Amino acid sequence: MLNSIGLQNPGVEYFMNNDLPWLKKFDTKIIVNACGSSIDEYVELAKVLNTLDIDGVELNLSCPNVKAGCMAFGTSYEGVKQVTSEVRKVLDKPLIVKLTPNVTDIVEPAKGAEDAGADGVSLINTLLGMSIDIEKQRPVLANNMGGLSGPAVKPVAVRMVYQVAKALKIPVLGLGGIVTGKDVIEFMLARCYCCFDWNRQFYRTRDEYQSNRRCRRLHETP
Repeated sequence: MLNSIGLQNPGVEYFMNNDLPWLKKFDTKIIVNACGSSIDEYVELAKVLNTLDIDGVELNLSCPNVKAGCMAFGTSYEGVKQVTSEVRKVLDKPLIVKLTPNVTDIVEPAKGAEDAGADGVSLINTLLGMSIDIEKQRPVLANNMGGLSGPAVKPVAVRMVYQVAKALKIPVLGLGGIVTGKDVIEFMLARCYCCFDWNRQFYRTRDEYQSNRRCRRLHETP
């Protein structure tokens, strides 16, 4: 699927007053995805989230549909490190940094998150794509380009999780194109800490599959 919906949401105040009380009715962990168009926005949002009864924050530096901020922050070591370090100063809760796959080397931004004090990284978000209507001879999306998601992105996601997991000491959360249990196993063998898709969640500790003989053999291969 190719979409260009951006990061539409009703805002943190609405979340505090409406969504959070509803979520607290369920026996589940609550991790809030946070986005902004400037470092100041990220910091101010983190300050608010730090006061809430939630289990963690996922710092979204990766959405390719946002016209300002997120994509620029997420494409370099320094950009990721800067915004993550500023948020880390005001956030006491677990901090996950969501990385964009639209980079030349996924390991460098991931290292920026680790060096800035992130507790984990999640990847991947959508791949930047484009479709053109040959009859109208113009892009299908009003924004020209958008984010590609779905099963087609899974091989890219597995590859990037594999690269980042080998380079970092903090946990790596895998997402992108997960449809079946076999997809989850692929991510686990790539040394993913846990895997997500839109409809269900799968967990397995990193230590469990690091001890797996096949997984060790995969990661010992140059």
